[in-house]
Amino acid sequence: MRFDVITLFPELFEPFFKSGITRRAFESGLVEVRLWNPRDFAEGNYRRVDDRPFGGGPGMVMLADPLWQCLQAIRAGRAEPADAQAPVVLFSPIGDRLDHAGVARWAQGPGAVLVCGRYEGIDQRFIDACVDVQISLGDFVLSGGEIAALALLDAVARLMPGVLGDEGSHQQDSFNPALNGLLDSPHHTRPEVWQGPQGPMAVPEVLLGGHHERIARYRREQSLALTARLRPDVLAQARQDGGLSAEDEAFLRTQRRL
Repeated sequence: MRFDVITLFPELFEPFFKSGITRRAFESGLVEVRLWNPRDFAEGNYRRVDDRPFGGGPGMVMLADPLWQCLQAIRAGRAEPADAQAPVVLFSPIGDRLDHAGVARWAQGPGAVLVCGRYEGIDQRFIDACVDVQISLGDFVLSGGEIAALALLDAVARLMPGVLGDEGSHQQDSFNPALNGLLDSPHHTRPEVWQGPQGPMAVPEVLLGGHHERIARYRREQSLALTARLRPDVLAQARQDGGLSAEDEAFLRTQRRL
C-alpha cells in the first residue's frame, strides 16, 4: 500500500513516521508514504505556488500547474496502468466526512495520492480535472490538509496486521463492526481503588471477578448506554442494520425507565 502526499510542508510528516505505535506500519513498509512538494515543480526563481484569486477577495489560491506537474511525477513513479491509477484525494471542508467504514476501505486498497491544500484553497480547475475524492474531518476549517492527511494515515496504519501489540485491539474500537458500530465501553486499570479529587473511586466489581461472560455483557451494556446517551444517531443506525439483540433492546428499555 502506497500513499503519495502532495504538501508544501513535508517536514510536518517526518516526526509522525518515527514515533508512536503506528510507526511499525511505516518502518515495515506495510504503509509506504512518499512526500512531494509542489514547489519543486514550480517555475521561476521564486518557485511560486500561489497567486491572488480572480474576482478579488482575501487570501491566495494555489496554482494548478505546479500541482499538475507534481501529480504527473507521482504517476510516473507509481507506474500504474492507466485504468488502475490510485485515486487522488483532496482534503476539503466540502468533502464527505471520514468515518471508520471509510478508513477500513482505504486500509484494504492500494493507497492514494493525498493532496494537502493551503491558503484560501486550490484552483478549481485542478480539482475538476484531477481530484477523484474529497474528504473532510468535520464541519470546521483547518489551515491546511496536512493534519487531515496525518489523521487518515494514522487510522489506516493501525488497521494493518502486526502494527498494534494485540491483533484484537482495533476490533474493540468505537465504530468498529465488531461492536456493531457502537461506541467503545469505558476502560479501567490499576489501582483497584484510586484516591481521586472527590474521594476513593473503585473499579467496577464485575471487572475483577474473572467471569468472562459477565464482563463481556457488562462492557456491551456500557457501550449501549454510552452510545444511547452521546450518539443516538449511531445507535439508531445499529438498530436499523440489525446489530442489536433482544437482550440489547431489553437493556435499553431499562435505561429509558431510569
